[in-house]
Amino acid sequence: MASMSGIPLQVDVPHYTPANVTREALDFADLAIIDLQKYGTDDGRTELAAKVFEAMSTVGFFYVINHGYSQAQADRMFDIGDVSFTQVDAEEKKRYAGRMKETGSHQGYKLRNYWHIDAGVHDQVEAYNLNRDVSMKEHPTALRPYLPEIEAFGKHYHFKVLYPILRLLAIGLELPEDTFIDIHGYKSVSETFIRFMKYYPRSKEEEDKTNNVWLKGHTDFGSVTLLFSQPVSALQILSPDGKWRWVKHIDNALVINTGDAMEFLSGGIYKPTIHRVVQPPSDQRVYTRLSLFYFALPDDNVKLIPLSHSPVLQRRGFSRRCEDNVAPTMEQWRKGRTAAYGTSELVQKDNGIEEETINGLRVKHYR
Repeated sequence: MASMSGIPLQVDVPHYTPANVTREALDFADLAIIDLQKYGTDDGRTELAAKVFEAMSTVGFFYVINHGYSQAQADRMFDIGDVSFTQVDAEEKKRYAGRMKETGSHQGYKLRNYWHIDAGVHDQVEAYNLNRDVSMKEHPTALRPYLPEIEAFGKHYHFKVLYPILRLLAIGLELPEDTFIDIHGYKSVSETFIRFMKYYPRSKEEEDKTNNVWLKGHTDFGSVTLLFSQPVSALQILSPDGKWRWVKHIDNALVINTGDAMEFLSGGIYKPTIHRVVQPPSDQRVYTRLSLFYFALPDDNVKLIPLSHSPVLQRRGFSRRCEDNVAPTMEQWRKGRTAAYGTSELVQKDNGIEEETINGLRVKHYR
């Protein structure tokens, strides 16, 4: 449904009321802030590319502000996301449940208790995942009136946010600006997707058994993850000094990180930072935690090998996860990671590290 101007008409939606920001003194990570208002000039892009390169080659996370959505528009997307959980009953959720293990695709619901966390405890997380092309499959009845807005959201963040970030990442490697854009086609065969995700409070017994960890430390498997900052503190990153630090909420900001695919392509220069989700601080523990993501993946047929012609890779040296002739495609990597996550048997290592093998390569999880 669209207006004469092409802008989706808005259908009434119940309002999701977020929690207040925590008042606890947490050890927050010091992350760079990328202001996309500066992207429109050559000098601005040069400045931003340097900041992005520094962030991605060290910490692996940064914020983006002035990304084109107002606070009111962002709030409405959270309202729509909440419809996935509060306006769809359990039976309908089961009908639209994803088959991650069988298909290697996230599309559909990830129901609660699907992922094993630790000591026999399973997750209390629901997620609804939609391909950026929302017409690829049918969706729950309550969500259908909002599909034009969801599609417009995905299109905006693909072209107006992801593409500028990909250009900045290419500039940082002294590659042609469209290097990464050329392998992230909006209409290409890819699993780039939108995710609504809701964390529910857990019992004290579950918290004790898992040492308050809700999702183990992991890397994302795609190229770039765009996460809307939201006020319930729970996301932590493993800092270069080996300490877990909290990611601070900034109103109407995006939290950006790179994943495995960008590590493969950049020869290890862009770091897929390990991050986890833990129990929120005491003044936020009664609240649900609603999250909104845009997960970008290269096209399925992209071979995940270093862009060794980059002058930066040639000067600095680079690493390979494997030999080029046996490197996975994006399709192979995302199917393997998706099917295994939270369900595979992990091998215990030292210092709280667990491992699994995907496409012959080791993937680490951090307790």
